[in-house]
Amino acid sequence: MSHLVSRRAFFKGRVSEGDYLRPPGAAAESDFRAACNSCGDCIPVCPENILTADPDGRPAIRFATGACTFCNACIDACETGALRPGQGSAHLAEVAASCLAESAVSCRTCEDQCDEGAIRFRLALGGRASPLIDASLCNGCGACVAPCPAAAIRITRRPTQQELKPC
Repeated sequence: MSHLVSRRAFFKGRVSEGDYLRPPGAAAESDFRAACNSCGDCIPVCPENILTADPDGRPAIRFATGACTFCNACIDACETGALRPGQGSAHLAEVAASCLAESAVSCRTCEDQCDEGAIRFRLALGGRASPLIDASLCNGCGACVAPCPAAAIRITRRPTQQELKPC
């Protein structure tokens, strides 16, 4: 089943249905869209208040206001099975070139916020330290996003095994 993109979405740069980060427990986007009926029951139960509705009424995570604690309240509220426990981490932090540390400004706010220790700084010549994200430790909680003074961190969807296969 193909999902047609509206003209409004196209001009806003939303050309695919995978533009939104889904709550913990969401399956692949196509399976999630098929199972989710846009009831919105999961949104008000989030104690961190990071869930919002996408234009179709399905839940999406907004890390600009906080982090996910993986409390599973959204999963417990989902009666359709669109959110299921045990799906693993579907998100990963990514640092943009606008990072202050990349501009030789001493900032390690993201590292301080990361309870998992997934963000480390590698020293380089000239005394500059560059942020590195250990994908094996990053749980995609988003705790590093809101505190970043340069808004240089974003959370992305982890590539699936199918996307990682060589041609």
